[in-house]
Amino acid sequence: MPENKKRSSGEKIESALESIQEITIGDTPEWGARSAEQFLRSVLSETDLFPCTFGVAAARKKTLRLGYVDGTDRQDDWSRLPDLLRRYLEEYRSLSKETSLVVLFRPEKEPLPMDAYRERFWSVLRYLVAKDSQPWPADLPADPDESMWEFAFGGTPVFVVCNTPAHDRRRSRRADQFMITFQPRWVFEGLEADTPRGAAARRTIRSRLRKYDAVDPSPFLGAYGDDDNREWRQYFLEDDNNPAAAGEHCPFHTGAGAPVRSEAKAGADWTVVVNGDGQYSVWDAARALPRGWHAVGQPDTREACLDRIAGLWPDPRPQLQRGAR
Repeated sequence: MPENKKRSSGEKIESALESIQEITIGDTPEWGARSAEQFLRSVLSETDLFPCTFGVAAARKKTLRLGYVDGTDRQDDWSRLPDLLRRYLEEYRSLSKETSLVVLFRPEKEPLPMDAYRERFWSVLRYLVAKDSQPWPADLPADPDESMWEFAFGGTPVFVVCNTPAHDRRRSRRADQFMITFQPRWVFEGLEADTPRGAAARRTIRSRLRKYDAVDPSPFLGAYGDDDNREWRQYFLEDDNNPAAAGEHCPFHTGAGAPVRSEAKAGADWTVVVNGDGQYSVWDAARALPRGWHAVGQPDTREACLDRIAGLWPDPRPQLQRGAR
């Protein structure tokens, strides 16, 4: 019997792998098939249970959708993303309540620092809103500091999750490349925290998180609509449970209301940038970033940026020489 069970598990994974083209929206770049296979094997493992049971069910039922962005930080690289999301949102209700769109970005040769991935994530969301042909939903708060706020695209509220190669202890948010998952708010209807199904799902997910991650579940994981819950804090979880790392204000704003961010400082004309080799510098915030460099955090004074670099980059030697004796 155990042998048959193992074979059955393997067959489920192989069936999912065979359906990669079927569940893909848009073109598949040369690296896409391998990245999709790694992702699906991780989600469908029956020996190392992935915490998000909704994602596991979607992968098994083939109601999950995959998309690819053949680039990393340049907005030109992201140009296909709005269409991928738009096409998914046109069909998601016909798929299943257990569905999501997973977008894989081109793998990088070397992982970037967490700050760079965080800034990229929020930049992508701001880019999507700028490219959205529909206005922000009138019945959805524009201020991320409200408990009923959620990201939206094409008039649809969407919960968003980011996974990165920089995550280590929080394995549930780790991926071999930068990855964003979009889940329409609709899929959570009937799974509210005060419903039996919703309460059971949360217990199962939290139990799996404790076994899967090397860090306790984030204190930011909450229920939509609760007074003390802020959805944006769940989108990009840090590798530890230090609340200061996420910042006090959401880096995102909709354009439908006042931007939610700290007041600009006088002389905040500079920004910290990092390249693929993990080297940091300061850059004029008004100028376009050079190719291969990524902004880290919000603009600040030059002195503040230099102080931040001192903390982020304790070893300025080239990456290959670090740790050499």
